[in-house]
Parts: sequence; C-alpha cells; structure tokens
Amino acid sequence: MLTAFARAFKTPDLRKKLLFTLGIIVLYRIGAHVPVPGVNYANVETCMKQAGGNSGLFALVNMFSGGALLQITIFALGIMPYITASIILQLLTVVIPRLEALKKEGQSGQAKITQYTRYLTVALAIMQGTGLVATARSGALFRNCPVSTEIVPNDSIFTTITMVITMTAGTGLIMWLGELVTDRGIGNGMSILMFISIAAGFPGALWQIKLTGKLADGWIEFFGVIAVGLAMVALVVFVEQAQRRIPVQYAKRMIGRRSYGGTSTYIPLKVNQAGVIPVIFASSLLYIPALIAQFSGSKAAWATWIATNFTKGNHPVYIVTYFLLIVFFAFFYVAISFNPEEVADNMKKYGGFIPGIRAGRPTAEYLSYVLNRITWPGSLYLGLIALVPTVALVLFNANQNFPFGGTSILIIVGVGLETVKQIESQLQQRNYEGFLR
Repeated sequence: MLTAFARAFKTPDLRKKLLFTLGIIVLYRIGAHVPVPGVNYANVETCMKQAGGNSGLFALVNMFSGGALLQITIFALGIMPYITASIILQLLTVVIPRLEALKKEGQSGQAKITQYTRYLTVALAIMQGTGLVATARSGALFRNCPVSTEIVPNDSIFTTITMVITMTAGTGLIMWLGELVTDRGIGNGMSILMFISIAAGFPGALWQIKLTGKLADGWIEFFGVIAVGLAMVALVVFVEQAQRRIPVQYAKRMIGRRSYGGTSTYIPLKVNQAGVIPVIFASSLLYIPALIAQFSGSKAAWATWIATNFTKGNHPVYIVTYFLLIVFFAFFYVAISFNPEEVADNMKKYGGFIPGIRAGRPTAEYLSYVLNRITWPGSLYLGLIALVPTVALVLFNANQNFPFGGTSILIIVGVGLETVKQIESQLQQRNYEGFLR
C-alpha cells in the first residue's frame, strides 16, 4: 500500500490533488489553535491541564473539533454544525414532500438541498456559539477549575457578539474548505476534515495512557491499547465491508431489432447500513438530560438522579441506556434511509426481479425481511463498539476521549477505506493494478 501511495505521488494530476488536500489539512489544524478574541488563553491552558483532557459532557463535540472546543479557538465548533444540519435535512426529506421532490430531481435538486444545509449550518453555528460563550462565561466548561469563570473576563454585549460571529465564520470557513477538498482534492472534504479532527487527538490520548499507567512505567498499558486498537480496526473493517447481496435478474426486451436487458446484478445491503449515525444520535440524546440538570442548578431529586446516572460513562444505567438507544436508532435510520417499496417499484418498472420472488409487493416484503435480519447484528455490533470507551475507563483509567473508542474508530476506518478506494480507482484508470491484489 505504501508503494501504491508513492506511485500516486508520481502521477502529476493525482499528486496535485493530494498536495492540495494536505495543504487544506494544514490550514485547518492551524485554525484549530487560533484563540477567539476576548478569551483569556492562559486561564484556558490552566483549566485544560487541571482537567487532564476529560471534557465530560462536551466530549463528543470536542472530539469532532479536534480539541478546539475546549481551547475556544476560531474553529471551536468544528464540523459538528454541518453534520447536525446534514442529518436534520436527511430526516426532513422523509417527512417534507418538497424536500423529497428535490431529492428525486437529481443533481439540481441535490444542489438545492446542499444550499439549505449551508443555511441551517450557519443558524446552528450561531446557536452553538452563543451556548459555548455562555457556558465558558458561567464556568460550566471546566467546573472544577478555580479560574473557570475568568476564561471570558469581559462580559459586554460587544465581546459576546464578536466571539459568536468569529466562531460562526470559522464554521463557514471549515465548510468552504471541505467543499474545496471535494472539488479539487481527494475524497469527500467534510469526511476528510472529520477524520483529521479525530486523528489529531490520538497521540495525546495514547501518551496520557502511558503516563497514567502503572505496569513497566506505563509501557505495557501503552502497547496493550495499541494492540487492542489494531484488533478493533480489523474487526471494524471486516464488518463495514460485510454485505448481503440480493441477486436481481432483468428480463430481455426487444426494441426494434435489438435486444436489451437480460443482465444479472445484485442489491448490496450492508450489515452496518446506518454507519456511525446511531452512535452520534445516542450520544447527543444522552447529553440532553445532563445539560438540563447542569444549567438548571436544581437540587431536586430528578436532578440528583440524572447527575448520578448520566454524567459518568461507566454507570450501569448510562451503559444500558446508551446501548439500547444505539440499537433503536440503527433500526430507525435504516427504516428512513432505505425504502423497500420504492426499490421494488423501480425494479418492476425496468423489468427486474429477484429469482424466486414475484415482482411488486412480495419483493418489497422480502427486502424488508432481509434488511431487518441483517440490521440486528449490525446494531448490536455498533452498540458493542461504542462501549469500548467504557471498558477503557475501568481498565486503563482513560478519559471519555479514549483513542480507539466507538465513534472515533468507526469514522477513522470508514473515511480511510473510502479515501483509499477513491485513490485506487483513479490509479486503476491509468492501468495501475491497485492496492488490492
């Protein structure tokens, strides 16, 4: 594979795309370390050292921003507003006829949906930026830090507006950089930036495990985590590539003197059809009760129960709820993203059928049956992978940002596989044998 990457750099146009992508990545990482105006960066550094990297409720957003959230930089919101906007638009496509019609219009309709996604991203960035400034000013961003209330010393309206505008502009810039990578670089730009944000935290998290380790000065825990990580990567690659192929036969049609159709193909149904979306949904939903209890400041029984059960990732109630939510959202997302009736109607329209299954409603019922059967192992696999950070909390005394945790490893492997496939396809166009031999 390394030889293949070396040959990719020897191809002029492909080398230009790779270097352009690397340049965008460098700009993105530089922006993740530029503080927002109005922030006392010395106090931020003090609280970061005292927190030891444990970001508590903000772990997910901090991971997607590459650690920029807790440092309150211009890219503090990261790519999370765009991810949230994309998911919302994808869900609304199912319930709003206008968006469903745009989706069926092809490239022009997709361009319109992309435009709506950008507008929603800016709106979400303004809301999240305002929430982050309010959280930092109240001291809730680092609850046990003595200087947490002095992170934003100036509480004037002008400072607040400046900070929110700066972070919103940072999100817009990230969105633009991602689209540049998609148009002129390699792979999907947003996915690449998400990949870099998560991978940027790996070295620090691994070294933190070594520093807190007790066996052989921490080296046994360090290499143990790496070995577990490699095994998890192999497992994730295996499951992500697994699919059930439904054979489809197209009948022959005579148009004039020519015969069309008569070909055989298949419908690939992935075991993990939902990807990482259920994990993101479940994590976000579990943050809501803890955030409500935290900002309400209530000492009532319900607030105490939430603070006891939903703020620590190793609590049994949290673990069971998290696992069940992942399984639920896996089925929910598959149900709204794959429509067996629509697939069956399209097959019938073009003369296609599944051998042994009648066209029309029996085909839709068969597809629904197969999809439900393969979603069960896929959802259970997602739930088990997502619980790896919980095991790490107990075994390695790691923080919530365990490097080989569920969300991070799924995104890293998924984006890595997709990018390698795109490079491989471009190399094969030049009669190169490819990575897979």
